[in-house]
Amino acid sequence: MPKKLIEIASEIVQTQVSLTPMSAADIASSLRQVFSTLHEMQKAEAGGIKLPPTAEVAGEAPTEPKPLLSPADSIQNDKVICLECGKQMRQLTTKHLVAHGMNQKEYRKKYGFTMATPLAAKSLTKARSKAAKKRGLPEKLQKHLEARRQAKAKVAAKSSASATETGKKVNRRASRKKTA
Repeated sequence: MPKKLIEIASEIVQTQVSLTPMSAADIASSLRQVFSTLHEMQKAEAGGIKLPPTAEVAGEAPTEPKPLLSPADSIQNDKVICLECGKQMRQLTTKHLVAHGMNQKEYRKKYGFTMATPLAAKSLTKARSKAAKKRGLPEKLQKHLEARRQAKAKVAAKSSASATETGKKVNRRASRKKTA
């Protein structure tokens, strides 16, 4: 007994779900879309009608779907929307991006974010900033950077002093050889 279209469509969608995470609404939408496509194909087959070729069949390069949101609009006050899958979350984690086969640097480069742009909701970024200021981070950071500059200056001064001293020793040796 041949399979019904709904059975074939459900098998196709089950395979999709096993490969990529989908919400219930995505599954229902995908099931409807697959079923209607199969139904159109069945009608075309029964009536001997040729279907219009898709971009891949016509030899054209398949176009990558454009995101519905601009990258700037994907980072909102209370959520971040992944431009790869459309999932909403408070922060785009490395673990989530690995599911798309990329890291944070690649994601930023692909969608035109600067490396300094946090991939987190604006409210989360503000909360972290307030917490850091409350802990005294900006002042401590400035003190640390100043101490680091002073340490580098001391090392540079010592190395230039030792280079000068080494130069004097070399000059003394050279003058001894000339007189001898």
